[in-house]
Amino acid sequence: MSIIAIVTGANRGIGLEVCHQLAQQGVTVVLGSRDLAKGQQAVQPYIQQGLLIDVQQLDVTDNQSIERLRQYIDITYHRVDVLVNNAAILYDTWQHAVDADLQVVKQALDTNIFGAWRMCQAFIPLLHKSSHGRIVNVSSEAGSLTTMGEGTPAYNVSKTALNALTRMLSAELHSAGILVNSICPGWVATEMGGAGGRPVQEGAAGIIWAALLPDDGPTGGFFRDGKPLAW
Repeated sequence: MSIIAIVTGANRGIGLEVCHQLAQQGVTVVLGSRDLAKGQQAVQPYIQQGLLIDVQQLDVTDNQSIERLRQYIDITYHRVDVLVNNAAILYDTWQHAVDADLQVVKQALDTNIFGAWRMCQAFIPLLHKSSHGRIVNVSSEAGSLTTMGEGTPAYNVSKTALNALTRMLSAELHSAGILVNSICPGWVATEMGGAGGRPVQEGAAGIIWAALLPDDGPTGGFFRDGKPLAW
């Protein structure tokens, strides 16, 4: 029976490549895209290759959008095996913590941490129906307290909070066999990351690793390329 995976914010960049690589491994992927038409357009080359990517409208800041997706997946697939919380916004390089626009910070938090939290709360009941429950929170070393410096306050704080959510959920879901990890894909050449980063295929590979961990794999960790990072 095919693994069922949800990937949020997946109509471009790392999220789209994660969908591509998962589908190449026989996973049935539900691609969440805030703009349904953009998601459908993005996957056309993969659909033509026969890959199973089911594009659905999803805005992780909208409870009604999340609930519609939850109902659809419950009726269509009856369970979820993998939830990849990839949706993220606002790499605010123009800001500093001393004078940051807190409305911008709140906007980043609403997607980057509360969006992932909403998704987890909505889909954990369906993950409990899986024998391969995995939650992958796409984080960043920018959220590491060990290495954190100045700048990008909205983005950094949101990723630190996402890492904290990973730790709490991993402890709460451990007895159910649901593995929860944070993954830093590294600096990747995407629309958000900008030119000069590593190829998107390399950034996505670490997320695939966490999504398809064996049952005795790690949980509650922070990794890049399968290797631990400092919190």
